[in-house]
Amino acid sequence: MASSAERVRQHRAGLKLAGLRPVQLWVPDTRKPEFAEECKKQSRLLRLDPKETEILDWADLAADRTGWN
Repeated sequence: MASSAERVRQHRAGLKLAGLRPVQLWVPDTRKPEFAEECKKQSRLLRLDPKETEILDWADLAADRTGWN
């Protein structure tokens, strides 16, 4: 039986053969206490932005909800 490292190597080799490549993404840590406060801050700023309603209306019209319940 192959080791877990060997299985990972084989899996990655298969993905590479399929034309894929790895990409590392760094995202905000939602577990940090500051995260919720920053979300609230940004939401308050958007609430006061006159363009926000226009953008949300456009996104609503542009959304393809075919097949969604």
